[in-house]
Amino acid sequence: MPRIRPIRILELRSVRGTGGGPEKTILQGAARADPHRFAVTVCYLHDARDLAFRIDVQAADLNIDYVEITERHSWDPQIWTALRRLVRERQIDIVHAHEYKSDFLARLLAKFEPVILLATVHGWTGCTRRERLFYFVDKRLLRGFPRLSAVSDQIRQTLVDAGVREDRIHSIPNAIDTTVFHRDAAMVKRVRDSLGLGPHDVVIGAVGRLEPQKRFDVLLQAFARIRSKRPDLRLLIVGEGGERTNLEDARNRLGLADSCRFLGHRADIVDLHHAFDLFIQSSDYEGTPNAVLEAMAMETPIVATDVGGTAELIQYRVHGLLVRPQDPVALAQAMEQALRDSEATTKRRSAARQRVEQEFSFDKRMQVVEAIYERLMMESLPQSHRGHREDR
Repeated sequence: MPRIRPIRILELRSVRGTGGGPEKTILQGAARADPHRFAVTVCYLHDARDLAFRIDVQAADLNIDYVEITERHSWDPQIWTALRRLVRERQIDIVHAHEYKSDFLARLLAKFEPVILLATVHGWTGCTRRERLFYFVDKRLLRGFPRLSAVSDQIRQTLVDAGVREDRIHSIPNAIDTTVFHRDAAMVKRVRDSLGLGPHDVVIGAVGRLEPQKRFDVLLQAFARIRSKRPDLRLLIVGEGGERTNLEDARNRLGLADSCRFLGHRADIVDLHHAFDLFIQSSDYEGTPNAVLEAMAMETPIVATDVGGTAELIQYRVHGLLVRPQDPVALAQAMEQALRDSEATTKRRSAARQRVEQEFSFDKRMQVVEAIYERLMMESLPQSHRGHREDR
């Protein structure tokens, strides 16, 4: 009988800077894969002009098979040769794409190499005319993928509306490692001291890329409304991005320079949650936000906008408080309510942790994704060979 070997998977992604939630899912998934069943290579395209790129550092910490292809500029044709060489050297079976650029490259690879396609659709968050054009093309490209993973039901419906066959789409929300993300009361004082916080400071935290979609400007406006009545409040915003300068200017105009700090990109999110008394998500759009999952797992009380996959994670007044987007008044009122009603807030934070443990664990997500890999391989084989896989 032919020797069974692991399924060889190429996780393909293009991103700028330090990335976001998808990077956590991709890199952690590769680190957790059973090497006897799955040989995972993670490949990132790195624009040489992007000096903030840090995915290689994150990958090194996890000791995974990581390959970086540097491009001189966006859509550099020279990456094509390197990609095909990588597919051949690793004898890749499945190319798993993660955004419009890698979706396009995966479709192209399938025309020249014997690979099977899978895409995880994290959403379309850009707002420029160029990005909207790419998204229009991407949704049509995705029609040709044999399987798609949508990180929220809203994204699943968008794919159906774009003409993707419904039976090809799997709704698989993002997940979290609850053994890593858990609260330890003994850490609170140490973390707060390291941030220069006093014992009576009440800390509101937010985590995310500093990009227009996240609407940190709305959060600043909401915080300014309640800060005038609560001088003990502090706002910590964690993340980096193109909007930082604009947001810092807005903070200063609102008179919040002494009470709001931008911490930049941080790898110690678990530690930082021990300093937070409340977590805020103010986005206009989300897939399944990892930052909210992390807050749920860390038992940090949550106020969030009722958008995208956030509403699929949080049931109103059960796991957190939800408000309509782009409304600083409603956001401020919900923040005040969460800080004022400590008994109800404590119940919600416990319910959120329990839900993550039961429904959004990383182990559960991996089981679903790996079953799709196995199914794709079986579907690609002739009927007479579906009892085994053999080396090419």
